[in-house]
Order: sequence, then structure tokens, then C-alpha cells
Amino acid sequence: MAYHSFEDLEVWKRSCRLTVRVYDMFKNSKEYVLRDQMTRSALSIPSNIAEGAERSSPLEFIRFLNIAKGSAAELRTQLYIASEIGAIHIAERNELKSELIEISSMLQSLIRSLKSKTNMKKQKLQT
Repeated sequence: MAYHSFEDLEVWKRSCRLTVRVYDMFKNSKEYVLRDQMTRSALSIPSNIAEGAERSSPLEFIRFLNIAKGSAAELRTQLYIASEIGAIHIAERNELKSELIEISSMLQSLIRSLKSKTNMKKQKLQT
């Protein structure tokens, strides 16, 4: 996948939109600890994509994409807890969960692509 900046990546754009939605959902919540943790998890996804893209090597980018995937899984867990304690509706949870699953899948595809390109470069150097 060719890109000039992390801002060109659809996964970054979608994770930014998701982060804004999480902030909006919890802006008036009195569940302060959960709100803080969920917004941090959400914010971590696009932030790690951006940071990794700006690093000097594909291996570092892959490492940060894996961190972003971990943050997406963390947020999915927090969504379950938030719905169980009544902080959000189940429909909201399911909608955000579906988007997080899609984002995680996009991140995994990007990781695979970067690994493939890295392996091809290694093979060319060995010949």
C-alpha cells in the first residue's frame, strides 16, 4: 500500500472518527475512571498508527500497528463493561464493536503488507 502520510491511511481516518465518537459518548458521563480509560484507549489507536508511520523503519511501523491493535482490543473490552454497568446502550456497544473489529482487520492487513514488503527487500538483498 503506497501512501505519502499517515493521513492518507483509511484506517487512521476511521480510528480518528471512532475516537471522536467515544469522546462524544462520554463527555457528560460521571463514570470518570471508565471515561478516562476508554478515551485513552480510543486515542491510542490513531496516535500509534501516526507515530509508527513516522518512524524510520517498516519494522517499527509494524510494532506500533500492533500496539494500535492492542488498544482496539482494550477498547472493545471496555465497551462490554460500559454496557454491563449501564454507561452505554447495547446498540452503541455493538456499533462501536463492529467498527473496532473492522479497524483491527485493517490494521492486520496493513501489518501483513508491510511484512511482505520487508521480506521481499530481504530476499533481494540476499541475491
